Amino acid sequence: MRILVIEDEHKLGDYLVKGLSESGFVVDLARTGIEGRSLALDGDYDLLVLDVMLPGIDGFAVLDAVRKSKSMPVLMLTARDEVTDRVRGLQSGADDYLSKPFAFSELLARIQALLRRGKLHEVSNYVLKDLSLDVVARKALRNGQRLELTAKEFALLTLLMRRQGNVLSRTQLAEQVWDINFDSDTNLVEVAIRRLRSKIDDPFEEKLLHTVRGMGYVLESRQGGAP
Repeated sequence: MRILVIEDEHKLGDYLVKGLSESGFVVDLARTGIEGRSLALDGDYDLLVLDVMLPGIDGFAVLDAVRKSKSMPVLMLTARDEVTDRVRGLQSGADDYLSKPFAFSELLARIQALLRRGKLHEVSNYVLKDLSLDVVARKALRNGQRLELTAKEFALLTLLMRRQGNVLSRTQLAEQVWDINFDSDTNLVEVAIRRLRSKIDDPFEEKLLHTVRGMGYVLESRQGGAP
């Protein structure tokens, strides 16, 4: 899932990017209202974390522009703890409101709650044979056994499960999971696929993650076919 953070405080912005990335999200950061508005309107994000006090235009102006064309959940942040600010944000279309300072664990819990109830994310559970994935609870099971995945492995599996049956190229995986322009000289994707396969396939008889030579990778059941 992709999150856009619009926050002008450098230390806090960097902290949010680091924490959310480690939690398995792909995160973009804007430090001004104008830049944030442009990214929010042009990009494809699952959720927006929006500060109220921003240079250029404030968070309320960004929210107003977003709500004219987007339905993604918006969590507003502010150093103010005044009822009037909270009411204005909620009346303007914000889905939740969090006052600074806050604990990252609370921010993460609120984000997960918004994604869980968001209309764009009604599908949060995926199943392929005996492999199941709960995106919101961040839990993966194979044959009833809990799979211990890193944040990137979980993000990679989520993408493959959502697109199961479709061949995904290394470029697609690199861009959507690591948010990087793929360099054909790196083996980042191959290493990640190998590690993921060791957890979701190697201990089990039926192999679900397959390499399609010259094209990429696909997650599907082949009823005993070779991996």
